Amino acid sequence: MTDWHLYIIRTASGSLYTGVTTDVERRFAEHQASGARCARSLRGKGPLELVFSEPVGDRSRALSLEWRVKRWPRRHKDELIRGERDLVVVPVQG
Repeated sequence: MTDWHLYIIRTASGSLYTGVTTDVERRFAEHQASGARCARSLRGKGPLELVFSEPVGDRSRALSLEWRVKRWPRRHKDELIRGERDLVVVPVQG
């Protein structure tokens, strides 16, 4: 099973971008390059800073957590980045 990670990037203006990937270093490099593989919302917003990354399990769980975190208020994301809030990952039953 491939471990998926949830990550958060801060742009030069201070806005936050949340995503998921199996390779955080590669994906962050793609975002920094501002090429075809970069998320459109990050193009031209550099310099970028990777401020959070955590393994979250399989793809399904990663996408579910991404959806949830993207809907959090900014203060919750800031707390997560500072280590004051946990990203709850429920273990698979079975």
